Amino acid sequence: MSAQDRLTDALYGLGWSAVKKLPEPAAARLGRTIADLAWKQRGKGVQRLESNYARVVPGAGPERLAELSRAGMRSYLRYWMESFRLPAWTEEEIRDGLDIKDLHRLTEGMAAGKGVVLALPHLANWDLAGAWVTTRLAIPFTTVAERLKPETLYDRFVAYREGLGMEVLPHSGGTAFGTLARRLRDGGLVCLVADRDLSASGVEVDFFGDTARMPAGPALLAQQTGALLLPVTLWYDGPHMMRGRVHPPVEVPESGTRAEKTSVMTQALADAFATGIADHPQDWHMLQRLWLADLDPAKGST
Repeated sequence: MSAQDRLTDALYGLGWSAVKKLPEPAAARLGRTIADLAWKQRGKGVQRLESNYARVVPGAGPERLAELSRAGMRSYLRYWMESFRLPAWTEEEIRDGLDIKDLHRLTEGMAAGKGVVLALPHLANWDLAGAWVTTRLAIPFTTVAERLKPETLYDRFVAYREGLGMEVLPHSGGTAFGTLARRLRDGGLVCLVADRDLSASGVEVDFFGDTARMPAGPALLAQQTGALLLPVTLWYDGPHMMRGRVHPPVEVPESGTRAEKTSVMTQALADAFATGIADHPQDWHMLQRLWLADLDPAKGST
């Protein structure tokens, strides 16, 4: 088990046993304390976060990158603390915790009855956004989660998200795409975190001036089902508020092969993600390698 896996498992164990019972101020303080300790240790995750920020904020010197990585770790731990406490939040707290610009793009897309794919990067708290959709908009949705190890951790993770009103499919196994397509053809909503390819067979995109690989799934689902594809970006605004934006839809090109259309659409998603990340880099929780130049060809994505 990698250091990142051990941290994840430890955080989940702590979260289920204690954090969700803490008052909000205490949970926030605990998150900042853990974040600062991790930041001071300068492990691989923090170093990778700084390396990624260096691409997002060109020209940033060591002091600026250190400030960003500290803020980034605090944002990352805020995500964890909030997520653990979400099952204990009231519906009012969830509704009041998020404000979305251009929400009409989602509601009108759902009203059209052809299904909607929301694609998000790892910005701020996508679990809170999902709970807000199921609570504030009363729209159930389907998502995909990486199968975590140990298996008990994955089961806990799925039960947690299902408790918030989400249908969670495992990323592995080969059946997720077909199920997502059926949900969309029935006029449903699918939400996918889509800024990092987990299959090593994704689409190459230009991202902050260099080549990265992002999943083809959102574009392929939109092509095959006729669903609307909408990028979404999120960011924190003060200690008690998260904000977001539903970007203009990514259209299916009128001509080209399926691969060519998928490439164009995935690049459009990457461009939308980049705007949100550039505006709020400290809320982008990318502690892994992303750009192809950073990947070890012998090991693949890590």
